[in-house]
Amino acid sequence: MTDTLRIAMAQFDFPVGDVAGNTTRIAAMIAEARDEYGADVVLFPETAISGYPPEDLLMRPSFLSDCEDALREVAKAATGIVAVVGWPESAGSILYNSASVLRDGKVDVTYRKRELPNYNVFDERRYFHVDPDGGSCVFDVKGVPVGLVICEDLWFPEPLADTAKQGAQLVLVPNASPFERGKHAQRDALLALRTREAGVALAYLNVVGGQDALVFDGASVVADADGTVHPAAAAFTDQWLVVDYDVATRKFMPVEWMDDGDESMDALAWRAIVRGIRDYCGKNGFTNVWLGLSGGIDSSIVMALAVDALGAGNVTAVRMPSRYTANLSNDLAQEQCDAVGVRLLTLPIEAPFEGFLGTLAETFAGQAPDVTEENLQSRTRGALMMALSNKFGGLLLTTGNKSEYAVGYATIYGDMCGGYAPIKDLYKTEVYGLAKWRNTVGGAPVIPPGVIVRAPSAELRENQVDQDSLPPYDVLDGILYRYVDLEQSRDDVVGAGYDAATVDRVLRLVRTSEWKRHQAAPGPKVSRRAFGRERRYPISNRYPA
Repeated sequence: MTDTLRIAMAQFDFPVGDVAGNTTRIAAMIAEARDEYGADVVLFPETAISGYPPEDLLMRPSFLSDCEDALREVAKAATGIVAVVGWPESAGSILYNSASVLRDGKVDVTYRKRELPNYNVFDERRYFHVDPDGGSCVFDVKGVPVGLVICEDLWFPEPLADTAKQGAQLVLVPNASPFERGKHAQRDALLALRTREAGVALAYLNVVGGQDALVFDGASVVADADGTVHPAAAAFTDQWLVVDYDVATRKFMPVEWMDDGDESMDALAWRAIVRGIRDYCGKNGFTNVWLGLSGGIDSSIVMALAVDALGAGNVTAVRMPSRYTANLSNDLAQEQCDAVGVRLLTLPIEAPFEGFLGTLAETFAGQAPDVTEENLQSRTRGALMMALSNKFGGLLLTTGNKSEYAVGYATIYGDMCGGYAPIKDLYKTEVYGLAKWRNTVGGAPVIPPGVIVRAPSAELRENQVDQDSLPPYDVLDGILYRYVDLEQSRDDVVGAGYDAATVDRVLRLVRTSEWKRHQAAPGPKVSRRAFGRERRYPISNRYPA
């Protein structure tokens, strides 16, 4: 038995559906791990061949066949090193979430995931099965018994305990676990618990990259058999992670390992959204983005995020003043663009807005102006922004936040126009907090302080502010967090000290706005309970709060 095993962990992005590209990269990376890093074992993330989550691609027989062919091709590269590669394994009409051990140019053994998550963003039981005859996987590397479990398996004690009983002293854990605030601490506590329970060391590798509404943070980690959890690898960063495993002590020694300089909640959330924008654009063929810049906090933070993601030269801001737009709004938009070097266009909406009003004048005769005319301004802006995107290419970013999406304080086909919604999973109070944090890093403020301190307003009527229509945001967000993120009932929320009439009003707005959210653009999940694929409520719904 060797004294030390060198493990290379591939914390990289393996795009969904790019079976051919992933195959080529994995084969090359196996050689790199062997030749450049001298690794004995190289570990790739969960379903690295197909990308995660492949969703209904898994229902296409040709896709599954391509994945199987890809695994065989990758296996050819596994000479002079052991490789562990995740893939969707089809066995007739049954599909497994599997990881195969490759060596000597062939598939040595395949492990099938035992615990299939079917909550929050996960939908694995729609596609995968648990093998009733399956069990633990332990294989030999230079005389060292190495085990293998996949992602969710680690959250249950039995898979790891069974693997340890089969003799494993080191267990590899490939993952595809999306980011959410506060998850790192929970995961590290679990790793410490599991290692102490089973007496085995763990090498936990997580995939990295944005995939539609999900962002995978990487932040891979190793834990010694005594429960010591090492500092996590830098989140949202593609990198090789190389560790030496000491067989006698069952402890790890980092060889190549860049960890995080700032693991604060705000830093991780900012980087998650930046990575989400960059990868959504890159994976869908967009090199530049557009956004409407109003001089308010939401559009200002979206522009700052876009600049960090793509560079100022690939961002175009458009201000679209109306009869109700304050001079301060125009000035703040110009100030921010000047500060970060973004091109700013100005397209006044008075003429097209008057055109709509004139067209509707006869039909609307005798009707008092109301929210209809307010929304018409927003829809005028939406039409202009979509026209720019259509004419010149580029992705339109929409700037609504979670508070607005929750209660419907956003105009469908207006300010909700766009292909990606970067801050749709941030409550308004979180937007302010993140803006203040961003202004403390990287030199001069990128969001004008005047934007942060002014009262938020849609500026769709004279002297309008958001609090004319909504409770104060600290109250609103407190109610929404309990009702949406924590799934508390109406009585639970009132019992937490909130005014019953305010709670009833907010909860009614959440229910009646469901149809808008079903049509909203995707955006990166950063919270425990995001709208979209994670929180899927029926539009037609008579269940009381």
